[in-house]
Amino acid sequence: MGLRNLITVLSVVLIGSMSLGQEQKSQLEDPPGMPGMTMPTQKPTAEMPGTGADESAPAMRSMEGHHMDMGPHMRMTPLRDPKPGDEERAERVVESARRAAEKYKDYKVAMADGYKIFLPNLPQKQYHFTNYWYGFEAGMRFNPDRPTSLLYEKQGNGYRLIGVMYTARKNATEQELDERIPLSIAQWHAHVNLCLPPADRHNEIWRRDSKFGLAGSIATESECSAAGGKFMPQIFGWMVHVYPFEKTTAQIWSVERQMHGRHAD
Repeated sequence: MGLRNLITVLSVVLIGSMSLGQEQKSQLEDPPGMPGMTMPTQKPTAEMPGTGADESAPAMRSMEGHHMDMGPHMRMTPLRDPKPGDEERAERVVESARRAAEKYKDYKVAMADGYKIFLPNLPQKQYHFTNYWYGFEAGMRFNPDRPTSLLYEKQGNGYRLIGVMYTARKNATEQELDERIPLSIAQWHAHVNLCLPPADRHNEIWRRDSKFGLAGSIATESECSAAGGKFMPQIFGWMVHVYPFEKTTAQIWSVERQMHGRHAD
């Protein structure tokens, strides 16, 4: 199944996952979310990918230049000029990501530790195993030893670990994201400008030519209102993938891979 179909399916998941709690502001101001994921109010609940009192999933080129053309449904932090200490800070995150990944090379260990797979029956290039409690915590503080999601590729009847994903709340500023991982090295992304179809026409989002959803043509609130839909400026929190077993900085923080599921050229 291609990226467009995957995004369509994930958009449909949102229709069933939206609740009153998602419409309200919490003290945490909407902690980060993952595809189809409902963030805990007191106890973590399950269901996820890719990154809810928020709402999924991941089209791109490599990390060239300060800006990238992400299309109307994707927002990405621009690459900043490097500052002294950025490389060292980023390397510490990679080391933490590598330690966490080593622990969970066996996906069954991850599941026993509270990570839950999102859409296991849907063919994907990268499967997100998400710990919703860690995602909740990430809305308040950054702990690189506890990634919100683990990224696996299908391998036979099991899964091979390839990376991790960190999240931040959706209203986090660039400065806050930079404090977690230097923006001169990593680029966080967010899914934006989603128009959900009217409830009585929700099946329209399944069509390949649908104007609704994260792959649809509607990308403004006025267009969405005219179509009778529900507009969401941003769904989920900010997300960033790390591939800690790779050898180069470009491969470890590859934007191409996190969006397409493959190595950058």
